[in-house]
Amino acid sequence: MKTNLSSLVIAMGITSCLLTSFSHKEDPINQLTPQEKKEGWMLLFDGKTTKGWHLYNTNKTQSAWIVKQGVLYCNPNDAKSEHGDLVTDKEYKNYYLKFEWSISEGGNSGVFFNVQEKPEIPLVWASGPEYQLLENTNPDYKVSDKKWAGTLYGFFSPKNPVEPKPAGQWNQSEIKQENGKVEFYLNGVMTAQVDLTSQGWKDMIANSGFKNFPEFGKYIQGRIALQDWAKGISFRNIKLKQL
Repeated sequence: MKTNLSSLVIAMGITSCLLTSFSHKEDPINQLTPQEKKEGWMLLFDGKTTKGWHLYNTNKTQSAWIVKQGVLYCNPNDAKSEHGDLVTDKEYKNYYLKFEWSISEGGNSGVFFNVQEKPEIPLVWASGPEYQLLENTNPDYKVSDKKWAGTLYGFFSPKNPVEPKPAGQWNQSEIKQENGKVEFYLNGVMTAQVDLTSQGWKDMIANSGFKNFPEFGKYIQGRIALQDWAKGISFRNIKLKQL
């Protein structure tokens, strides 16, 4: 009886491990499905290199941004490599962008769009609006809901309530832009909506701290940028479909 019971326990344990392993198996990352290929999606990150990206206002591709196990990661502890925001080699206008991100505890980062890369514009945020990435223990969470994850940083409270996943877990985000009309989504929930060609948008800039940056928010085409920050940020499954 002891032998049979022991065998049963072992068998149940093996079965449990197999079921757990199967239930936690993730879909292949940094790949396009046949349907996505048919619809015209492209990968902006190949899962192996930083090809297609460079540090803002430089031609450098070697930096604190590294690729490890299919993840694009900005290492905040790498003092030997050059730090900076990573931008796409190409500019984009009308598109649907999807990406996944995972942030460290207390982390703060962002994805910028319509970035104008010029020597006279020293930083990506001086021209490109920001899709905010934030872990909820960061002090900015308590400062303003216009700085929460998924917001258009500094301008709008979340259009619909949604919580980002905890530090170390993967969030899904989307940016849609067509002729200056922009929508943000976080984990399937719309969080922001704005028309960058509207007078209302221009008035908001004029009444914000960005009024001191003459190139900010004026464009409906430009580069996409990933922000370097003092704490780690990771990206994967960065996909874009031009509209």
